Amino acid sequence: MALTRYQPWSMFDQLRREMDHISSLQQNGDGSSSVATSDWAPAVDIKETREAFIIEADVPGVDPKDIEVHMEEGVLSIRGEKDSEKQEEGEGYKRVERSRGSFYRRFSLPDTANADKISAKSRHGVLEITIPKQEKANPRKISVEH
Repeated sequence: MALTRYQPWSMFDQLRREMDHISSLQQNGDGSSSVATSDWAPAVDIKETREAFIIEADVPGVDPKDIEVHMEEGVLSIRGEKDSEKQEEGEGYKRVERSRGSFYRRFSLPDTANADKISAKSRHGVLEITIPKQEKANPRKISVEH
């Protein structure tokens, strides 16, 4: 009778290797990935007012200094990372819960967005990004010289 060694983590290792292989196929020539990946994605509300577009993202536990907001070629990118730990001790037990991970979200903005005046603030775990609209050009009459 032959003995077979049971390795419960071998399937996970194989999955990780296959995922690494897939991500290496999706890389650009400079080594950067062409696919955005993240550990979690914050819930987002998008509102439109007469003056602006407003994006509110739930980012509990994320320090505002760990959030990056970029605007390039009509695409707004939000990237961040959280690293928090909650410890609980009692009689005869100790419990530690950690929440870690990065996020990355991208939004295509309409041509009416004013990229030069975008502002962002974080308060009570909610990131609010305000994207003002461009002022409309007022119609005017152009006289024809003769």
